[in-house]
Amino acid sequence: MARPNILILMVDQLNGTLFPDGPVDWLHAPNLKALAARSTRFANAYTASPLCAPGRASFMSGLLPSRTRVYDNAAEFTSDLPTYAHHLRRAGYQTCLSGKMHFVGPDQLHGLEERLTTDIYPADFGWTPDYRKPGERIDWWYHNMGSVTGAGVAEITNQMEYDDEVAFRAEQKLYDLARGHDDRPWCLTVSFTHPHDPYVARKEFWDLYEDCAHLLPEVPAMAYEDHDPHAQRIFDANDWRNFDITDEDIRRSRRAYFANISYLDSKIGAILKVLEDTRQEAVILFVSDHGDMLGERGLWFKMNFYEGSARVPLMVAAPGMAPGRIDTPVSTIDVTPTLAALAGVSMEEVAPWTEGVDLAPVAGGATRGPVAMEYAAEASISPLVALREGKWKYTNCAKDPEQLFDLEADPQELNDLYEDPAHAKTLEHFRILAAARWDLEAFDAEVRESQARRWVVYEALRNGSYYPWDYQPLQKASERFMRNHMDLNVVEENQRFPRGQ
Repeated sequence: MARPNILILMVDQLNGTLFPDGPVDWLHAPNLKALAARSTRFANAYTASPLCAPGRASFMSGLLPSRTRVYDNAAEFTSDLPTYAHHLRRAGYQTCLSGKMHFVGPDQLHGLEERLTTDIYPADFGWTPDYRKPGERIDWWYHNMGSVTGAGVAEITNQMEYDDEVAFRAEQKLYDLARGHDDRPWCLTVSFTHPHDPYVARKEFWDLYEDCAHLLPEVPAMAYEDHDPHAQRIFDANDWRNFDITDEDIRRSRRAYFANISYLDSKIGAILKVLEDTRQEAVILFVSDHGDMLGERGLWFKMNFYEGSARVPLMVAAPGMAPGRIDTPVSTIDVTPTLAALAGVSMEEVAPWTEGVDLAPVAGGATRGPVAMEYAAEASISPLVALREGKWKYTNCAKDPEQLFDLEADPQELNDLYEDPAHAKTLEHFRILAAARWDLEAFDAEVRESQARRWVVYEALRNGSYYPWDYQPLQKASERFMRNHMDLNVVEENQRFPRGQ
């Protein structure tokens, strides 16, 4: 069987509750709705960790952060961890990335043969949190509520400039792949930074949501003292006391966020049109790294296990995977084994270390087991863990009370059953599962050691001459277009697709 081409479309901070079965009806996202109609749609997919770098390292490797040791946005993703790019490339695929993956460390490829853009965020250790200083705000890189109070319209921003380039490079790569100069199957990952805040959108897309009925959250802001301890720490980390958030700020932020989903939809539509126009076929996977609370409960951004932050869209359009909705909880760590299986690639040599599962059997009705999540970055003072199994979600942290939610009866997670005697057996079930999976004391010690090491290394490397790890895309000007070591007739013929029409 010929190995299929694979196109991965990844977005950043897209709230999975807006994709209960593909995009909700009121979102202006025709291209994603068309893709959803031909995809297996995992309605209860969760990030491995609700933060960019940890979530992405887990997505690429099939391992949780406690195994990748990518605990936060400045933790090195080591070169000896195989990713889906390694597995596919080893099996004969050409592997390419256009866009963001937030790799930290000197290895900026992790099995990718080619990167078409640099990353949007730093590759060094400068964003390292410090558990030795609980409650500390590092102002120059921590989130703050300025993303909310500054929401609105702009025709170009730092992030738009990035995503415009990501889409353009991806389209050009698809044209190049169609020319057939390399007969290997390909895996192209296109990874956008939207709809990640700041909440700023182009007027074209902003205008689509003028009469949107969803510009205020379903659960309004709660008093600080009514939040759980971790949520309180998120408020403190986000500098909430220095901002006065109005309902109009909330409306504008959510409107811009929805508008940026439509912006992404237009980019994805253009990419899929190139795929269609060049008569290439590919497995298509759509996913986000984590979600965004969007003002629910008064929380914004991510960094917690509530549904808005931890749940993500995940859709797969592939031969042998029937279109339709799957309610079984799954994880982004399931992507790597799924891609390997679709490509007929064996992962047996690393199977003992891989925690994800192939989603095709799950789509066919197989059980998956509990979905695990971890968080050990800014706003935490010790690692937090969570399990989603059936209708239940359980969270634990050495420093905080446990939480237990029945997501069928309480989808907004407002009724914590942790101390309810009627659910003592369920709580004990999850305690046993968590104790078998995690040693929270050892996990905490490993995170603290990692942070302390990186603070030393970062301060040392910024002292004196600095050699950045940021990826520099290579472009060989002497090999592009027409040069005098080439035959013009051959160049024109080879670069045309289709030929002879």
